[in-house]
Amino acid sequence: MPFKAKVVGLILAKDAEKALELLSQHHGVVKPHLKVGMPKRYSRKAACYVAEKRTIHVWSREVLYSPQVILHEFYHHLRYSLDGQRGVEKYAERFAESYFQAYKMIVAEQLSVKNDNGWPIGRSTTQSRNK
Repeated sequence: MPFKAKVVGLILAKDAEKALELLSQHHGVVKPHLKVGMPKRYSRKAACYVAEKRTIHVWSREVLYSPQVILHEFYHHLRYSLDGQRGVEKYAERFAESYFQAYKMIVAEQLSVKNDNGWPIGRSTTQSRNK
C-alpha cells in the first residue's frame, strides 16, 4: 500500500500515534505529542498545534480518527520543525487532502476489482446484485 494511503488507513483504524510516527520518520522530524483536550485560547477549534510544546491537541477522542484534522495539524508541526514557520492554512489543507486522495484512490481501486463472475471483490453476491 502506498505511504500516504497507509498513513490515512492507520488514522482511520484508530492508530494516530503510529501514523504520526511514520510521518515523522518519513519527513525526518521529531514525532509530535498528541493530546486530547484543547488549550484555553483554542477551545472553539477541533484541533490545534502548539509549537512551543510540539503538541497536537484535539478536542475529543473522535477527532483522533479524522485523517484531515491529524494531517492538517501535522503539516503545521512539519513546517515549524523544518523552518520555524507554522505554514499557511491552505497549504495545510492541501497536504491533508493529498493524503486523503491517495487513500480514496486505493479504496476505489479495491472496489473496482472484480472476481471471475464479474462481481466486485469484497461484496457479497447478493449485495452486488441489488445495486
